[in-house]
Amino acid sequence: MPLTLWFPLLAVVASVLAMAWPQLLVPLKPAIVPLLGVVMFGMGMTLTPASFAGVLSRPRLIATGVAMQYTLMPLIAWSLGRLLGLDPLLAAGVVLVGSCPGGTASNVICYLARGDVALSITLTALSTLLSVLATPLLTWLLIGQRVEVPAGAMLLSILKIVILPVVLGLIISRLLGRRVGPVLHLFPLLSVAAIVLIIAIIVALNAGRLASLALPVVLAVMLHNLLGLGAAWGMASLLGYDERTRRTLAIEVGMQNSGLGVALALKHFTAAAALPGAVYSIWHNLSGAALAAWWSRRPAPASPRDG
Repeated sequence: MPLTLWFPLLAVVASVLAMAWPQLLVPLKPAIVPLLGVVMFGMGMTLTPASFAGVLSRPRLIATGVAMQYTLMPLIAWSLGRLLGLDPLLAAGVVLVGSCPGGTASNVICYLARGDVALSITLTALSTLLSVLATPLLTWLLIGQRVEVPAGAMLLSILKIVILPVVLGLIISRLLGRRVGPVLHLFPLLSVAAIVLIIAIIVALNAGRLASLALPVVLAVMLHNLLGLGAAWGMASLLGYDERTRRTLAIEVGMQNSGLGVALALKHFTAAAALPGAVYSIWHNLSGAALAAWWSRRPAPASPRDG
């Protein structure tokens, strides 16, 4: 079974166990940031300078993808918070997830969906680097009037949690070269284990009031993801991109780095604000796997690359 299929199943099982025995996981709260660092380090280890070559060959397409990432998802998140009347901290958590870069799982989903994997990797890497400024700025702009947003502190957090581990992974991969090849396949497994544990800790921290929070959070997360996928697909269609590119942009925009949203929410807001990110981690892999299964049976016609 592909990694993307059994990851959400593991996350659901871990969440159930966390609800049953939260006292075992609550003390692990300080481990969330280091665990996400492990995930981002793994991403850095699997990237190469060639991963960024697409930026030079297709600048307009790359700019379009990044612009969609940092406009559609934050605005959809903000709108849902208003329409659903979410508690300010829950709304902050949804907006924070929407303001995060694309998630690494999108690259695997894109491959399974017969999309443009090189484009997906380039967009994930570039949006991750831009998240240092984009994520705190967008969060502050959209929810700063309802909840105090420490944008400067968030910027430093992203530098430590995301950029430094990714850069360190890139450097080590570059220095060791082929010697790291035999262990690269372990990093997706480590990432899955780390994210599943993060989700379980967040559920444990919210166990006492999960029953009252679950429905609005799940509804907001599902709508956020599905509307993001649909809006990105629709916009890519309007811009005249081919089928393969439309698939890639939809997946890349709709699948967020929700682990980063969890870590930032927990560090700068509350455990409740981290809950949307934990639910998103489960849901977007389920929806992404279903979408990949559908598209994998429908080959995208080959066409020249867009500029």
